[in-house]
Amino acid sequence: MIFLMDLQMMILDVIYFILRNSVRIVMRPRTKPIDGELVLITGAGGGLGRLFAQEFTKQGAEVVLWDINSSSNEQTAKLVREMGGKASTYTVDVTNKEDVYRNADLVRKDLGRDVTILVNNAGVVAGERMLDCPDEMVERTMKVNCHALFWVRTLNPLVYKTNDISNMTSANFVECLSLVNDYCASKFAAVGFHESLAHELLAEQVEGVKTTLVCPYIVDTGMFEGCKIREEVELFLPPLEPQYCVEQAMNAILIDQPLVCIPRLTYLPFLFRALLPWESNVVAYRFMGSDKCMYPFIDTMKKQASNFNEATSGIPTYKF
Repeated sequence: MIFLMDLQMMILDVIYFILRNSVRIVMRPRTKPIDGELVLITGAGGGLGRLFAQEFTKQGAEVVLWDINSSSNEQTAKLVREMGGKASTYTVDVTNKEDVYRNADLVRKDLGRDVTILVNNAGVVAGERMLDCPDEMVERTMKVNCHALFWVRTLNPLVYKTNDISNMTSANFVECLSLVNDYCASKFAAVGFHESLAHELLAEQVEGVKTTLVCPYIVDTGMFEGCKIREEVELFLPPLEPQYCVEQAMNAILIDQPLVCIPRLTYLPFLFRALLPWESNVVAYRFMGSDKCMYPFIDTMKKQASNFNEATSGIPTYKF
């Protein structure tokens, strides 16, 4: 009898949430105020990280900027300060857990309070075929895109004090692209981390902590320079403008939306993977040109590496 009652309640709840979220598509809920919140952004020196810092500043939040590149990180901080915002910079290698732990303590000590919003934005890709990709590059991708999520949890200790946790992943975890095995694997892992964390918060009845999983299509930041799908399809699914991507992600964070795929067209692979045979997905994959879209990207990465090696060939190196 208890089982039947629970089943009935579960079905009613499922119908309720379907209807509620359908209404929210048309009537967007109000955004929550975050003025005065302390926001930590990893990969803050990059294109998306910099835009996130500016958008949070517009909302009145104070930002903590983490990046391994101190120069680009300071440039982000300068832009934030020119807007009248507050920014604190830390040079952090998120793949090094000791470095993360040390800087997490520094943030508490320097600012005298805990981070309340965390944006895991840092990400890398090797840009090599599976058999050509050195082990070190594979490990680097996994450490930045996945392992770092575990190290950064020490920030409060994460989930139990932080108000919001946002993880930037990729639409590639839904529709994997060939030739970027390291990237797709790391993003699948990041999604698994995020979803498990969200369920853990609910199971332990941790109130006040919201999680947002952001899954954008390819963003025109240069990270996947050269990647190109079929020309006719690209008319409907062009690379995302970074500003648009961040604005959509910000909107999801401010309304406590658990998942956002950018653009909405990329929700479709969820259904296709679940409902269609594998062969059907392969046919659609080839029709779109997704099976070979990374070939130009790989060539671009090789040319960049070759140009770099030529430019530095006359510079002596030293071992300490």
